[in-house]
Amino acid sequence: MKRFLIGALAFIGAMSVLFVVGLVALVVLASSSRPSVPSNLVLEMDLSKPLPENSSADSLAGAFGEDPLTVHDVVDALEKAGEDSRVKSLVVRVGTSPGSPATTQELRDAVKAFRAKGKKAIAYTDSFGEEGNATGAYYFASAFDEIYMQPSGSVNVIGLAFETPFARDALAKLGVKPRFDKRYEFKNAVNSYTEQGYTPEHLLATERFAGSLYGQMVRGIAEGRGLKEEEVRALIDRAPLLAPEAVDGKLLNGLLYRDEVYAAQKAAAGEGAELLYVKKYLDRAGRPNTTGDTIALVYGVGTISRGRSDSSPFGEQALGGDSVAAALRKAAQDSQVKAIIFRVDSPGGSYVASDTVRREVQRAREAGKPVIATMGTYAASGGYYFAMDADKIVAQPGTLTGSIGVYTGKFVTDGFWEKLGVNFDTVAFGKNATLDSTDADYTPEQQARVDAELDRIYTDFTTRAASARKMPVEKLQGLAKGRVWTGEDALENGLVDALGGYPKALELAREAAKLPADAKVRVEEYPRKKSPAEVLSSILGETGDNSDDEASATTSVATPWAPLVEATRVVHEVGVRMGVFAPERGALHAPMPQTRW
Repeated sequence: MKRFLIGALAFIGAMSVLFVVGLVALVVLASSSRPSVPSNLVLEMDLSKPLPENSSADSLAGAFGEDPLTVHDVVDALEKAGEDSRVKSLVVRVGTSPGSPATTQELRDAVKAFRAKGKKAIAYTDSFGEEGNATGAYYFASAFDEIYMQPSGSVNVIGLAFETPFARDALAKLGVKPRFDKRYEFKNAVNSYTEQGYTPEHLLATERFAGSLYGQMVRGIAEGRGLKEEEVRALIDRAPLLAPEAVDGKLLNGLLYRDEVYAAQKAAAGEGAELLYVKKYLDRAGRPNTTGDTIALVYGVGTISRGRSDSSPFGEQALGGDSVAAALRKAAQDSQVKAIIFRVDSPGGSYVASDTVRREVQRAREAGKPVIATMGTYAASGGYYFAMDADKIVAQPGTLTGSIGVYTGKFVTDGFWEKLGVNFDTVAFGKNATLDSTDADYTPEQQARVDAELDRIYTDFTTRAASARKMPVEKLQGLAKGRVWTGEDALENGLVDALGGYPKALELAREAAKLPADAKVRVEEYPRKKSPAEVLSSILGETGDNSDDEASATTSVATPWAPLVEATRVVHEVGVRMGVFAPERGALHAPMPQTRW
């Protein structure tokens, strides 16, 4: 029986390898006969779900199929298409918002730049929210020349709301005591566990953040639709709007079905015009910025943890400090690289891992490689920590940034287990051996060590931030205390240097590298995308030649139990998000309330 099982497993393993090798061959064959770009085309994008910031460098799906369309893909495709005479216009079916306010602004900027080159952009939807809030989706659409909706649709542009759950009393009923300490009163990431409503500081920061975002959206819609801001606010307060009301309010250009919108755009493009998805266009036409001096692009995306980066089958990314540090190190060591663009999209995480990345930003600059940080949805707490040492920081007006502070703690669960009739006895050697135990609260000695750790981290964070931003520590500390800011407010407070996205970062990178403003550059991602064969080697457990090679790859599990291991990790991620598991000690995290827009 044992021999049979071993033989069966060996057979399955061999067949799996043959299957993957076959896939590699098919990919190579397919890539040799790629179709070309039509001579007369209308670019098309179906925005049915939010776009990810980027795709993993070691994505199995990307190696053997097609990576998902990313924010940077759209920015690059529209930049390329703006200069391409074959592209006559852009039609986007807006099914949802592209993502966060910052992501939406990144794509609005790309659409406006496309239009500035004489190309027409049309937004179409069957409905701006049949039941849910569609303010974000409409905010995106308002950057287009014209907006059309199916006659049966409605315009649910009802504004912006932040909803934060508070579970202190529920946890108390379960016999669970949230035991968290923070620096300082605006560090609200753990308030969902420790409070039953907004504290004055939490409310102040949230109202200011939400008010800033709301003002940005109102201004954007007013500008895009040729309305006054007060008119936009009045329309939002009346919403949800019926289709005729939205037309009368100048939020829509007309009521048309999909076939009518697409037929009109193909007719306007001329005889023989074809539709082509943005992703297909980019794959066939190639990206812009592929010749000239090299500008490195390094991503820092996801919740920050020690070790190597990782990603789940659902697209969730964990930012491994070692992986991002290695990518920065490789870019800094490359003699061809003139500057580094560091794309940061992280709500924070491990203090130690954040410092690992920050050190490589510092070393890159010491090696004569300017670093320009560009912030996506989040660059908060740990994300701000490793962005702050860059030569320049660029943020979207809607980026959530700052959160200069720290928290740590645990859930004390002895009361919960007592309710279940479970008792834990402990044998420990070392006065603080039970520091992280959930069976008991901190002793006075342990509390002293926790306070010392928090004070050390907060002092380090604020001192480094003040030095990086060239402001007195006292002023920086007034902006810190864990408070989050929009990019718009962060610029006013001196926490960032400019507003914008990838194009602005590239402009500043040219400037920092002392290249002419119109100089051709080659933007190269570090670490580079792996070939199917390299991804296969990684899956089969092969490692790099040294720690630099290994650290720049994402973690992969090469065992027969890989699906079970991955499922367990996903369950843990869900548990962390729901507050079932305690966050790590010394965490640099920004609060993430549920946003409805």
